[in-house]
Amino acid sequence: MFGNIIFIFDFDSTFTQVEALDILADISLKGSRKQNKLDAIAKLTQKGMSGEISFSKSLKERMKILSGTKEDLSLLIEQLKAKVSPSIQQNKEFFNTYKDNIYIVSSGFKDFIDPIVADYKISSDHVYANSFTWNQEGKISGFDSQNLLSQNQGKPRLVKLLNFKAPVVVIGDGYTDYEIKKEGFADRFIAYTENVSRPSVTKYADFIATNFNNFLNYISNDRSLLSKAQN
Repeated sequence: MFGNIIFIFDFDSTFTQVEALDILADISLKGSRKQNKLDAIAKLTQKGMSGEISFSKSLKERMKILSGTKEDLSLLIEQLKAKVSPSIQQNKEFFNTYKDNIYIVSSGFKDFIDPIVADYKISSDHVYANSFTWNQEGKISGFDSQNLLSQNQGKPRLVKLLNFKAPVVVIGDGYTDYEIKKEGFADRFIAYTENVSRPSVTKYADFIATNFNNFLNYISNDRSLLSKAQN
């Protein structure tokens, strides 16, 4: 039914219920100021996702606070596997069926995204995300600043390069997801609110999906989109 539609999914707070960097911070940060640092990271995440500050600034400031080791990353992946959004867990068949049409475009990190979405038959070459840099001691030292997804307007710039010929549907919770449609590289923007709803984002949505079944029902009845996919 959806064979000629490209689906672009966000990861944090869409595919999963949580913001992975927030969880990694909780795992890795130590000391008396841990809670202050966690609060600061969460606030920066919210500001970046709602469009209050640029994504690039949000990421840079969070990475200044964050620490982590390879072992911390393994613990994070273990937790994330249990935090996939419930209605997405219930619709694994959709991902199995349309895996060739599904892409993850995330401002998160491939280091932890690949192992999660692999369980849903999404291959690594369909995952576009940031990547950590590591020092010789096996600790996170930063991120690859040359990666488009670490930069402002990274998502639309990346999707432009992918140059999809089929209709594109973007599903996400953040302003950076909406930017893909805003810049003309998607036919629909679905604000996904199963885990978080941001009024500064939902006001731009073609549809607000409260869960995955809600999203499927909308797409199944979008005659204009389905007709375009058949042409």
